[in-house]
Amino acid sequence: MESNHSNNNLEQTLQAGKLYRHVNSLIVSHLRDNNLNQAASAVASATMTPMNVEAPPNKLLELVAKGLAVDKDETLRGVSTAVPFDPIVTAGYGSILAPRAASVDFSSVSDTKGLSKNIPKHESRHISEHKNVARCARFSPDGRFLATGSADTSIKLFEIAKVKQMMQPDARDGPVRPVIRTFYDHQQPINDLDFHPQNTVLISGSKDRTIKFFDFSKTVAKRAFRVIQDTHNVRSVSFHPSGDYLLAGTDHPIPHLYDINTFKCYLPPNFQEMGVNGAINQVRYSSTGGMYVTASKDGAIRLWDGVTASCVRSIDGAHGAAEATSANFTKDQRYILSSAKDSLVKLWEVGTGRLVKQYLGATHTELRCQAVFNDTEEFVLSIDESLNEIVAWDALTTEIVARWPSNHIGAPRWLEHSPVEAAFVSCGIDRSIRHWKEVL
Repeated sequence: MESNHSNNNLEQTLQAGKLYRHVNSLIVSHLRDNNLNQAASAVASATMTPMNVEAPPNKLLELVAKGLAVDKDETLRGVSTAVPFDPIVTAGYGSILAPRAASVDFSSVSDTKGLSKNIPKHESRHISEHKNVARCARFSPDGRFLATGSADTSIKLFEIAKVKQMMQPDARDGPVRPVIRTFYDHQQPINDLDFHPQNTVLISGSKDRTIKFFDFSKTVAKRAFRVIQDTHNVRSVSFHPSGDYLLAGTDHPIPHLYDINTFKCYLPPNFQEMGVNGAINQVRYSSTGGMYVTASKDGAIRLWDGVTASCVRSIDGAHGAAEATSANFTKDQRYILSSAKDSLVKLWEVGTGRLVKQYLGATHTELRCQAVFNDTEEFVLSIDESLNEIVAWDALTTEIVARWPSNHIGAPRWLEHSPVEAAFVSCGIDRSIRHWKEVL
């Protein structure tokens, strides 16, 4: 025992020494890169750190910012760092991978039939199932995690690395379990989910009129550590890119903007006079948080100012009298992709409210499904309920380039694409979650 104890102490000492050296080298490179050469030289000689040590630019600032965010987060929760957490989950969370390719410029090419790109063939695999309808899904911003929500009131969290391992034909190590957490804390079905951009926090919006916060770094926590009690059925949730605010789209026609530090809810000052009707099916922030968009039951797509929370453009009857079910910004925030129960998917220009493109040929009239871009924005994906297929269009030419049998019993109700790679998930009324990836 004594020998083990001394080994542990030695290991701790070595680890601490390594950490000190790492911190010292970051300080030296930070000072040097900011032309504080005298200070850099003084620290280098005092700590025996080479002056020419290599470190990515602004690495120290980045790490301090992340550390402060976590510290603030833990202070908010009253979390003790002694609670067991999963180092695999927390390591590097929030660092975004470089995209596979630049996003598509929709203004550069008019409809060019015959020049459509080929979308690679995809294959799908059942990765888990809920006890009732699988209603929604969301990938984390770094693409490492996937959350799904169900009518059975549960939320499942998947680790994508384990999903990939499970999908390999030669998985030798026995069955892989890709679900790493299951949360039970809602009284009614889950409508939507989102991940905090920097911290290992997942939020859920439910018919029980609550938004719940789950810390998925903790290995044993099954329940939420914070709850926002709304006044309405919470249909959609979206985190601001800073992580300090969140939007709730509810049965109330105006989006509810919450400060997550104070739980204070903000509404536009003149919201009673806005003449806005219809519950909100989806709300989504733009990539910088400068704007947000709502898709409403009254058929309108509305654009809101991210600072003043005022409605800056309303595309009334965007889908005729049909219920608008989804609206998402392109990465460059210049366009919005919308879908509705009129079986149409449309692309709108943010600056003018002009309809730019329409994607036809997929019937969706019953379910609150969404249309999504793939990660490179070269393709648009949606669901054909009548044929029980996943449909893919070339985003520029609007031609259908693929139809895949969904492999669900009954049409899937939700599609969500990974933000970082050629992979997406489908959620079914058959309770099944299927993971789709390119066949290489």
